[in-house]
Amino acid sequence: MKKILSFSLFAIMLFTFTGKAVAGPDGPRMSSKHNDWAVYVYEDNGHKVCFMTSQPTKSAGKYTKRGEIHAFVTHWTEDGSKNVFNIIAGYPIKTGSVVTVTIDGKKFSLPTIKGETAWAADQATDNALADALQRGSTMVVKGTSQRGTLTTDTYSLRGTTAAYKALNTACNM
Repeated sequence: MKKILSFSLFAIMLFTFTGKAVAGPDGPRMSSKHNDWAVYVYEDNGHKVCFMTSQPTKSAGKYTKRGEIHAFVTHWTEDGSKNVFNIIAGYPIKTGSVVTVTIDGKKFSLPTIKGETAWAADQATDNALADALQRGSTMVVKGTSQRGTLTTDTYSLRGTTAAYKALNTACNM
């Protein structure tokens, strides 16, 4: 849980305040770009963390203000965690709600943690999402904000297979 929360805070701060990931002594550096997805690498307590990320190509909803929106697949070498999938919604997600992720008709439900992030519930779901991302062409993410606003974000999955291979190579997994 600590790892999830620290990554969430790190990612939110990184993308919210800079608008993009920047290289720095402790920050992630872009390792490679694959169409609509990019792979980043950084060190956390001497262990490599690698993630692939993308932003939606289309966002819909009746909101007036929204922060950065991202989908992630992350590997942590420290404990061998692999395929950890999460969404940063760009707004506080309604407490107790579920974010739905649909990839070419296959639907996944992600429970929410307080804040702007939704995570796959278990390793089996993480693995299924990582597989579906590589095989699919479009991902649609639907969520509800604390204010009750429904949002729909559409992601292109162009480049996910190459990004996933680069992710595995970057973290030796």
